[in-house]
Amino acid sequence: MRNVVASLFVSLDGVAESPDQWQFEFDDDMLATITAEVAGVDTILLGRVTYEEWLHYWPTSMDEPFASHINSTPKVVVSTTLDKVEWGQWDRISLIKANLAEAITRLKQQPGKDIGTVGSPTLVRSLLQSDLLDTLRLWVHPVVAGSGKRLFKDGDDLKRLKLVDSKVTPSGCVILTYELVKRS
Repeated sequence: MRNVVASLFVSLDGVAESPDQWQFEFDDDMLATITAEVAGVDTILLGRVTYEEWLHYWPTSMDEPFASHINSTPKVVVSTTLDKVEWGQWDRISLIKANLAEAITRLKQQPGKDIGTVGSPTLVRSLLQSDLLDTLRLWVHPVVAGSGKRLFKDGDDLKRLKLVDSKVTPSGCVILTYELVKRS
């Protein structure tokens, strides 16, 4: 069965929104880790906000080594408010409007590599709360953003995670990889 792997840039104060406003350094270790992530993913899962942000940039981007992968990889958008999704000349995109658990379970049962989600903190929180997330990779940046959407909220259910990898990059980013401890 395939895994759902979430990867998020997070500030020290837990902000996962708009990292372009506070994430300024990108070193070779970070690039190597992202390149390895990309190689292990053959489906991209996006929340509505990330989809709308990416739609304005990636379908026409020549920003390699990522544009080719992002554009040619099947994408699944999760949104209760959108009625249709598109990706420019690329037609490998679909929409989940309801029954997230059922749709993700079907995706996980298909053959292939990991299903990756980048950004999309609301979607990641929902996947985690629904026990649909297998791996959570947090890229903790040495910055206090001060404001913005946080990954976790007061009132979320208790979730246990197991640290399976950690790395400190030359720019001071700490990459923490956790696996969700499934309830028995």
